[in-house]
Amino acid sequence: MSEQRLRQAIDTLKESGVRITPQRHAVLEFLLNAMVHPTADEIYKALEGKFPNMSVATVYNNLRVLKDIGLVRELTYGDSSSRFDCNTSDHYHIICNDCGKIVDFHYPLLNEVESLAEQVTGFDVSHHRLEVYGKCDECQEINTKKH
Repeated sequence: MSEQRLRQAIDTLKESGVRITPQRHAVLEFLLNAMVHPTADEIYKALEGKFPNMSVATVYNNLRVLKDIGLVRELTYGDSSSRFDCNTSDHYHIICNDCGKIVDFHYPLLNEVESLAEQVTGFDVSHHRLEVYGKCDECQEINTKKH
């Protein structure tokens, strides 16, 4: 993670009038460094050694604040827990059917699909989400070793 991204995020917090507590800073820094899309529990477990008095509720509250000001995107997939993504630019995800790992991938935006959907249905389309599913390299390797 670049220090510049962290500084920009902190500036956004300041401009929004949000206090920058040590816990909030740690949650933000963890998300900016995360190569995965962690759950709130995963963030809590990663930070509990550094902040032994921090609760899971504190992590959720900080994630809500970061989401409300646009620094974090919440990913809900109908399974157990939401996952959180610091990459708020338009992009898509590929999800492992076996372990649930989520990886970003970039593809030209499908704005023409939104336009067609509006024309065909009369809806006022707000956004879309593309998810691709499969089996990640690690799970493929595990399955290969089993057989």
